Amino acid sequence: MADLKRDRPSEGEALLKKLRRLRLRAAAAGRHDRAQLLALMDDIETVRRKLLRECAQLEAEFKVAAVRVTALNTYAKVAQTGRRPLRGQ
Repeated sequence: MADLKRDRPSEGEALLKKLRRLRLRAAAAGRHDRAQLLALMDDIETVRRKLLRECAQLEAEFKVAAVRVTALNTYAKVAQTGRRPLRGQ
């Protein structure tokens, strides 16, 4: 599953590209074009909310990965202690 995510671009990357395009459109829009500016603000807010959701998902994945790393390190330490000869024998 992780390999599939690595092979395809994430939704976050597409959202960042869309945000860049919206910024360019906002810069090109005239100050007096209120309707277009309001529409752009709405689009930007929608992208912002989606990016926040993406960040929350990534944070959850990082937490799971951290737990797995801790478990693997603990397993490795236990496995190493089982191989060491006892002192004094």
